Amino acid sequence: MNIVFMGTPSFALPILDMLYQEHHVMLVVTQPDKVVGRKKVITPSPIKERAQALNLEVFQPAELKKDYQKIIDLNPDLIVTAAYGQMLPKALLDHITAINVHGSLLPQYRGGAPIQYALFDGLKQTGVTIMFMAYAMDSGDIIKQEALDIAPDDDYQSLSQKLSHLGSRLLSDVLNSYPHVTRIKQNGEEATYAYTLKYEDEIISFSMTSEKLINKIRGLSPEPGATLLHQKSTIKVYGAKKSDIIDSKAVPGMILSAKKKLIIQAKDGAIEITKLQLPGKRIMMANDFLNGQNIFAEGDVLIEGSLK
Repeated sequence: MNIVFMGTPSFALPILDMLYQEHHVMLVVTQPDKVVGRKKVITPSPIKERAQALNLEVFQPAELKKDYQKIIDLNPDLIVTAAYGQMLPKALLDHITAINVHGSLLPQYRGGAPIQYALFDGLKQTGVTIMFMAYAMDSGDIIKQEALDIAPDDDYQSLSQKLSHLGSRLLSDVLNSYPHVTRIKQNGEEATYAYTLKYEDEIISFSMTSEKLINKIRGLSPEPGATLLHQKSTIKVYGAKKSDIIDSKAVPGMILSAKKKLIIQAKDGAIEITKLQLPGKRIMMANDFLNGQNIFAEGDVLIEGSLK
């Protein structure tokens, strides 16, 4: 089939690879390059890098709703999207059928962060949905779904990789039988939402239960990382686990240990932070970080992420 593919993050890579091997990819549409880090390095998306390696034409409209005629002019058999990052305009959907690879069992977790929210909510199972696109967020008819178990040690990166490979396989099956596919309408009354994350969503609050706090860190690791605001510094946290230390006098946010282990009281118990990163520094295991550090001290209390 003649396909226009639209995607941006690493989640979309196995899907693009499958399309390249099994079909004719006419064009790859991805988000514009971003300025990243303190050095403000202009960085292409993972999909742009892969498309260029495959010698595929890349199109990066800043606003797709104003700049989509190029896609219509190509007249592909299908548009395939996977975590593209912009809504497809109705005029484009009216011209060309579009199929989306979504990282949840719709109608659960409509929106741009379904994998993160599945981890935030401590789900034991999630999955992938192949669906027709409609002009309302992730509301189109379902073609195919398959569930996938979430391992206790899964974080955003590992779960995203598992789901992307599952999505690639499901999409291959769908395209091999297209257009003879089923259409199952979603029940909008059962819909839940996982909106694209904002900076505030990344900040750790020790008023949460230990389980929810650990799940939040899992859902944000390794990108963008959970954020701990401490003494006017932004510290990234990439790993945590429950601690068996019990202090009946501890309040949420109290640092119970800052020597060989970094242990902080949550709402209902303590957690041990295992991996973190200071601004401008490399990611470190907590026991290495604690050697000689003078940032955390036992007895300090962190409230809503800030030292008070």
